[in-house]
Amino acid sequence: MPPPGRASSSLSGPVEDPAGFLEHIYKQAVYSVRGDVLLSGKSSWDGTTWRYSSDGLSCEFEIPSDGRVVVVGAGKAAGSLAMGLEAVLGDRITDGCIVVKYDHAEPLKRIRQIEAAHPIPDENGVLATEEILETLKGLRPRDRVFVLLTGGASALLVDPVDGITLADKANVTNLLVRSGATISEINIVRTALSNVKGGGLLAHIAPAKCLTMLISDVPNGDYRTIGSGPTIPSAPGTENPLSILRRYGVADRLSDAILSRLSAIEAKRRPIQSTATGDVLLLAESATLVRNVHRLAAEANVDVRIVDATMQGNTHEAALAFAATAKTARAEAGQRPILLVSAGETTLEVKGHGKGGRNQEFALVAARALDGVGGVTLLAAGTDGTDGPTDAAGAFADGTTCARARAAGIDIAAVLADNDAYNLFRPLGDLLITGGSGTNVMDLVLALVMPPGRMSERRAGKAGRKAARWPPVREAIAEPPFHNMERRETRLDRARVAR
Repeated sequence: MPPPGRASSSLSGPVEDPAGFLEHIYKQAVYSVRGDVLLSGKSSWDGTTWRYSSDGLSCEFEIPSDGRVVVVGAGKAAGSLAMGLEAVLGDRITDGCIVVKYDHAEPLKRIRQIEAAHPIPDENGVLATEEILETLKGLRPRDRVFVLLTGGASALLVDPVDGITLADKANVTNLLVRSGATISEINIVRTALSNVKGGGLLAHIAPAKCLTMLISDVPNGDYRTIGSGPTIPSAPGTENPLSILRRYGVADRLSDAILSRLSAIEAKRRPIQSTATGDVLLLAESATLVRNVHRLAAEANVDVRIVDATMQGNTHEAALAFAATAKTARAEAGQRPILLVSAGETTLEVKGHGKGGRNQEFALVAARALDGVGGVTLLAAGTDGTDGPTDAAGAFADGTTCARARAAGIDIAAVLADNDAYNLFRPLGDLLITGGSGTNVMDLVLALVMPPGRMSERRAGKAGRKAARWPPVREAIAEPPFHNMERRETRLDRARVAR
């Protein structure tokens, strides 16, 4: 799979097509943290030991010649990690099964993959988890297990504790997602209602040894919160999940079974009894992405300012702060373009019934703040290639966005009240649609600030940003690293998936 085309070293790209430049930087940076890219060029197998080495980080995982090699995993980027592992280990892999989000599957040869729903769990998630647990049965001390975990695993691994149904879990997840709860808070509740989260998967791996490989989608660097830590026991003193539900006013909308279960849980997570042993290897995180963005911009002779490398909090507040920084940068701009960068994950409280996601809403809120401001073009997008329950990764915005929306008869205030940003950006041609990216390191916000006198704006018209392309970007998107894969019906048998 080829990487996207590289940026020109001249200033003509950013000046001629700011949006195209931002798309190019986004795709290059995201490609660099795909699972297969991270593994295929940085790991090796000599017949006895799997090794990984990158930027001073090294890991060795010895595999006995008479031991089985099993691969399990979950998450939006589990497929690309599995691709990288297959490329290195080949037929040394004995068995494997992973679960990925719908439309995030990859072309695997030896490891089975099942598609399921995210962020609200569905029946396929239950069946996929059953298949993963079946794959782990009968392991011996000399067997080795690779566990692939990335963002999305919390919703995709579904094994409710006794007395809790799939409908119960789907309801509590939906309520928390819409309430504005942080992903860490949602995962505390998910862990309390699951048999496999918070270290619960270790009991199924014992007595074998395991290596957990992570692509992080959490801002705090806590391994336990990635995918709710199936192989990493929760830390002592974790907040009581019932207090989280009460904080967001959703406790009275839950089933008696959930309330009864959570009422019996103390703040400390139940101890995990397991003889499984293993290490944890963090392959990439948001900071990795930011470093790569900085390098790519420097290669294009564009200055870089990091606005917020650990962006969190309310989506609207973060967007307004970013837009204010962009206006200040525009007023103080020198003779070179400036790329403003933020990375992380904000929290959007969903009160309406429209279509959109936190990145599209971020872009729209920023657009209102930048209304009429020239020389600033912004892209807010999820690194997984999806934003909310839409087919878009995010959206572009600039000082003309609101004027073009008003000219199209769109009520911007009503759109925001209904969380319907997708249906504002779509007719403007300002959505970024890529398909699944094969990674997930939270969100990326980029803004290109032009020097004084360079007022290059987005092209108006039906085609929107696609009306004029920066040539290197056109070459890049001709064969992008993203998979717009046709959604397949996953045919599952409760006892076993067809091999």
